[in-house]
Amino acid sequence: MRAFVLDILKTIIIYTLLCIATFLMSLTILQYSSFDEHVAFLQYKQEYMHIVRWKIAFYIHVFTSIFCLIAGFTQFSKHLQTGYPAIHRFIGKVYVFNILVINFPAALIMAYYANGGFPTKTAFMILDCLWFWFTLKAFLDIKNKNFRSHENYMIRSYALTFSAITLRSWKMILSAATTIDPDSLYMINAWLGFVPNLLLAEYYIRMKKNFILSSAESVSKNDPGK
Repeated sequence: MRAFVLDILKTIIIYTLLCIATFLMSLTILQYSSFDEHVAFLQYKQEYMHIVRWKIAFYIHVFTSIFCLIAGFTQFSKHLQTGYPAIHRFIGKVYVFNILVINFPAALIMAYYANGGFPTKTAFMILDCLWFWFTLKAFLDIKNKNFRSHENYMIRSYALTFSAITLRSWKMILSAATTIDPDSLYMINAWLGFVPNLLLAEYYIRMKKNFILSSAESVSKNDPGK
């Protein structure tokens, strides 16, 4: 009964976060749907607005990253995995294609032109390359039926996908709590947007591994045949 209640609570928390994340991303998309070149973030990118590849990469990233967020979130549903495996696989392919083919090159271009100098560019380059690698590794693992590794790399991949939300959250916090200049704030925000996510993902993976090992040991000790 306790496990059932905890599972229900986990589901409620997960989908509440999904709704909040989707809402925040939708607000971001709506800001740019008019293609006004002087709105929100674009106010700080006026020097790059004439660069066609940057502009294309920006709008591709803005209008497609929300699908990574939604698709990735649904992939952790055990109900979907076991009850509707075909849908799980289809959404997974959409998630992988969106990151590897669409968002990786777009985000790489944006990272190259990031504000805040070398430290900020480095942060976004690392984020983008890790995002690509974790997603590719998860895809290769499932092709090779390495389910445990696939799940772990999907957790890492989604931790970086969720940086779209944590990046904006940290920006609001830092803007309200500090008076540092915009470029320095953006540099700090670039690292805070994904490093804590990765640390939490690794902690969760480690805790899950320890739980599986301890459960296996407990079953082994209680096995009357041994």
